[in-house]
Amino acid sequence: MTSTMRMVYGLLAAVGPMACAPDNAEPDLSAARGEKLYLQKCASCHGVDGKGGSAPDLTTLSAQNRGIFPRNFVMSVIDGFNRRDHPNSVMPEFGNEDLGPTVQVEDGGATTPTPSDLIALAAYLESIQR
Repeated sequence: MTSTMRMVYGLLAAVGPMACAPDNAEPDLSAARGEKLYLQKCASCHGVDGKGGSAPDLTTLSAQNRGIFPRNFVMSVIDGFNRRDHPNSVMPEFGNEDLGPTVQVEDGGATTPTPSDLIALAAYLESIQR
């Protein structure tokens, strides 16, 4: 089981009790949700298959990182946080948009509120690594 899947299962366990409240729906953190978001927001530049098009190939991120999917880096690039020092980047800062409700993500002992759609996009991108 990958670290992302462990994180997703942990998030689902942590978020599950919130879903018991009548008006709180559990955020969809799945790779399937991420694929829908990818097709809406990313495919026009990165290609439907993630292999490039007019932008970098997203299917080789793990291969470029010694076989480990760089989840935190990927989420920071999508959000725009990791590109603030590169103002000439043509990729939009999706962190300026609504990326869904935040969930608390524990990583290395620190808890960080993270948008659910950002987690779902990262889960999808991890699923297409070759």
